Amino acid sequence: MKFSENTRVTVKLLALAASMLVFAIFVMPPLYDAFCEITGLNGKTGGRYEAVPAAIDTSRSITVQFVASNNDNMPWKFSPRVMSIDVHPGETMDTVFLAYNPTERDMIGQAIPSLVPFKAAEYFHKTECFCFNQQILKAGEKAELPLRFIVDPDIPQSVTTITLSYTLFDVTERISKNIDKNNTDTAREG
Repeated sequence: MKFSENTRVTVKLLALAASMLVFAIFVMPPLYDAFCEITGLNGKTGGRYEAVPAAIDTSRSITVQFVASNNDNMPWKFSPRVMSIDVHPGETMDTVFLAYNPTERDMIGQAIPSLVPFKAAEYFHKTECFCFNQQILKAGEKAELPLRFIVDPDIPQSVTTITLSYTLFDVTERISKNIDKNNTDTAREG
């Protein structure tokens, strides 16, 4: 059976489009996240920071604003308890975000942080953050999600306001699939 030149070109283009889609969905996001974490680009904040005692700079104050939003598929109510806090660089601060699962099913959420101005990302250190772990809320359950942070005293004088935003994603299905897969793998090994 011979294929026409048009059919061969169409198949090649479809294969190219499929491979581009796979690359964009499965390969690009982890690469982008790693790049942003290394460079601080796009306001990505690092992981857990181990606090060391530092002098508190009481001569100046920085306003830290908090923003919470949901990904399109996340039905939870999610918000900061306070919209902003004034902090002295070097001072350890605590705040709380509020989450409520109004659905009739247990769900797992994951918050992804972003910070502006981008140049402040390397000076904003989270010592405790709900974003380090997935949040499991049963149907109708509410939770207070803690955040503890320090703004480094070495932050440039030009930075007077920092906006920390979190986007909450529904990862229930993805995490459940991983748990099911791990349980299946463990059962096969045993």
